[in-house]
Amino acid sequence: MVVSGIQDPQLRPIYEKVAAGQRLAPEDGCTLFASPDLLGVGRLAQMVKERLHGRKAFYIYNQHINYSNICVNGCKFCAFGRKAGDPGAYEMSLKDIFAKVEERLHEPITEIHIVGGCHPDLALDFYLDMLKGIKARRPDVHLQAFTAVEVAHLAKQANLTVADTLAALKEAGLGSLPGGGAEVFSARVRASLCPEKLSPEGWLEVAKTAHRQGLNTNATMLYGHMETVAERVEHLVRLREAQDETGGFLAFIPLAFHPANTGLSDLAGPSAIDDLKTLAISRLMLDNIPHIKAFWVMLGPKLSQISLCFGVDDVDGTVMEERITHMAGAQTPQGLSRTQLQGLIREAGCEPVERDTLYRVIAA
Repeated sequence: MVVSGIQDPQLRPIYEKVAAGQRLAPEDGCTLFASPDLLGVGRLAQMVKERLHGRKAFYIYNQHINYSNICVNGCKFCAFGRKAGDPGAYEMSLKDIFAKVEERLHEPITEIHIVGGCHPDLALDFYLDMLKGIKARRPDVHLQAFTAVEVAHLAKQANLTVADTLAALKEAGLGSLPGGGAEVFSARVRASLCPEKLSPEGWLEVAKTAHRQGLNTNATMLYGHMETVAERVEHLVRLREAQDETGGFLAFIPLAFHPANTGLSDLAGPSAIDDLKTLAISRLMLDNIPHIKAFWVMLGPKLSQISLCFGVDDVDGTVMEERITHMAGAQTPQGLSRTQLQGLIREAGCEPVERDTLYRVIAA
């Protein structure tokens, strides 16, 4: 029996839950991943997306700064990180960082997104001076900076608690944390791919500590490498439980694995079908996180556009210059204009809405 465009009979109980606004169980997430009915899964996600946001799709005028790729972690899935002195390693000085900001003072940027590696030598004062210097040059811009992994690393380097480190960063101008570094919360996967990295428990605790201090964060999941479907669902459920506790996650961004130039270059990475399913199922499982973002830098503008029919309500932003995914072989542009983002959204039948980091609408 066909129910509202859903072909797979295994999805009917999930449809009934979604229609009633009920929370999905982990086994529902696995059923969704197993279903051959891609359009049916997408339709379920659109039910939730339209309930929350109607036909709106958000974007932001932002700038990325990747200040250094020198990192102590050595994750197998990462093409960005380098040890100090390795070919391709780089470290921007404060002067270099401020020059990047000053180059774009004429543009109506509302967010500067700052992430890098876990540098073994940079002191906390470097990061505080970075934030203060950017704020001095662009006082009205929101600084979304430093993953939970970076924050935990800085705290350890400075012999401070995470709470005290976040308080110092916030006083220097930090507005929110991006969601990177979560990878996938599977002990099995992490033992193989990133044994030196901050644990899932550590990542979640940094995020929850930030929330308790009034700092919103995003959340991510890196998918399409060696994780199982059940491990993806477990990751989503753990994020949902953390959100039940603190309520500070603004958006969830599934990150498609790019294998080129990594220690996993023999893998194919996720297919377009997997990308769309993962985005849609994220919308369905994460009933308490307001926004699902398609990061066009990883997915490509065209697939990001299609994702707006699969539960996604945000396509990120202008970006300007991104190094992490491009060092893993991404062929996407370095940036998109406001006009390009608006056109991408309109062609998908949605209403483009420019937002700031906290999802407040920017007047046209």
